[in-house]
Amino acid sequence: MDGVAIIGLDLAKRVFQLHGARADGSVAFRKKLPRAQVTTFLAKLPRCIVALEACATAHFWARTIGALGHDVRLVPPAYVKPFVKRQKNDAADAEAIAEAASRPTMRFVEPKTERQQARAMVFRTRDMFVRQRTQMINALRAHLAEHGIIAAKGITNVQELGRIIETAETGIEPLVVETARIYLDQIEQISGRIAALEKTLRQEAGQSDRTERMMSMPGIGPVTAMAVEAFAPTLSTFRRGRDFAAWLGLVPKQHSSGGKQVLGHTSKMGQRDIRRLLIIGAMSVIRWFSQNTPDADTWLGRLLRRKPRQLAAIALANKMARSLWAMETREEFFRDPRAVAA
Repeated sequence: MDGVAIIGLDLAKRVFQLHGARADGSVAFRKKLPRAQVTTFLAKLPRCIVALEACATAHFWARTIGALGHDVRLVPPAYVKPFVKRQKNDAADAEAIAEAASRPTMRFVEPKTERQQARAMVFRTRDMFVRQRTQMINALRAHLAEHGIIAAKGITNVQELGRIIETAETGIEPLVVETARIYLDQIEQISGRIAALEKTLRQEAGQSDRTERMMSMPGIGPVTAMAVEAFAPTLSTFRRGRDFAAWLGLVPKQHSSGGKQVLGHTSKMGQRDIRRLLIIGAMSVIRWFSQNTPDADTWLGRLLRRKPRQLAAIALANKMARSLWAMETREEFFRDPRAVAA
């Protein structure tokens, strides 16, 4: 295996495909290995570049292979696809990964640490429980509406539904009451699990100076701060705040040609979890601003007078992302622009 400069590794559950290439791009080997033999095979090779798609289990393998002394590079799957030749199979995918990683202008994903992935697991589990609880509440409301039982929307009004179905005057079928109780018990259990996970997130957020700085910005809470901590690379890796906002998908989508710049809707091509939370945080800031200082002559006040609220929220989320980058690179807490101007 002398002369191998780069190896493309196509990940799988059981059988992995490897494509070794020399410095001039010629094929050194093509090999299919079971999962248990991958590290043993790579440990025998001299130090080289090992490229993987940034997909499921990629960060674990990046840490494992990096511990063997190899230079590991994670390539986004969207950047690998153009290099797949003709038919798609494991061998073609491994070759495409090696080819993509060898490009001098290729962009790579920073491997996550075990701590980051653990925090991401807590965040994603909470997010899953929130979706399940919403699904349960919507199903319960829909079923009870068929029997003439209506209550206001929102998690806070679930108890009102429980009170209504327990009232003797409702006159609904006992089977409906029994089934509704199952829904209510399940909603209560899920709410307890969500509260426990949120407590864990708050505790984790309080242990990092980075998250404390983030939470000093209006609209950024423990959940959003932990999402940035878990899913984003070190913000100093971005050259400027706009690059971080673009990585999140908070910039307009371009369709420019012939020197004419054409900007469309928000691209939504980046990290969806952080982007969604920043927009939610921006909406909470706008709601507070509209209730307390609706006529203030500030950037946000002028924007709200010209643009719809949702569009203003996306613009504010973009501004928040740039501010997060500035706070992280300068290691500063949030400074209110009005206070700085004064």
